[in-house]
Amino acid sequence: MSDLTIQLLTEPATGDRERLDALHAALVDRASAESSLHATYRVVDSPVGALLLAATEDGVVRVAFEVEDHDRVLESLGAAIGSRILRGGHRLDLLARELDDYFAGRRHVFDVPLDLRLARGFRLTVLRHLSEIPYGSTESYGEVAVASGNPRAVRAVGSACATNPLPIVVPCHRVLRSDGSLGGYLGGLPAKERLLALERAA
Repeated sequence: MSDLTIQLLTEPATGDRERLDALHAALVDRASAESSLHATYRVVDSPVGALLLAATEDGVVRVAFEVEDHDRVLESLGAAIGSRILRGGHRLDLLARELDDYFAGRRHVFDVPLDLRLARGFRLTVLRHLSEIPYGSTESYGEVAVASGNPRAVRAVGSACATNPLPIVVPCHRVLRSDGSLGGYLGGLPAKERLLALERAA
């Protein structure tokens, strides 16, 4: 165990909070530089509630709504990619800024690198297509199935959207039922309505 880790773990509860935060940030930065972390995460506020953001060395790997239960998300993320996950660090600074710009109506496309390891096969194909749906536009589940190379896979498209590990950044909220109704959304229908309204207003 490094001196920095020991110092962080033994910091008294009544100690200077700013110093504790600085020690934690230094630990995360050191672990990131040594590639000993599987991921870092942070929670940010947004107009659709608190969002958990997580990133690996390769890019953003998870965005989760509060209704998904952030503790459960972190637990499943640890099982999928490795248990060395720490809060903090700088990997998510760019995404946090881009989300602020998106919700302010100043950004229509996300430029952050993505780590899509949590999706495979047809679901991965669907996610790649979702990023091609223009800001302010929508497609039906059937149209996404056709564009993804399997016109009969409408239910599989719905499943891919329901398990999208990167909502908002990979815009599954732009997929509707063929009659124009919202369909489901892992962040809840009020969140989907708000995202669509934001994009229509821009």
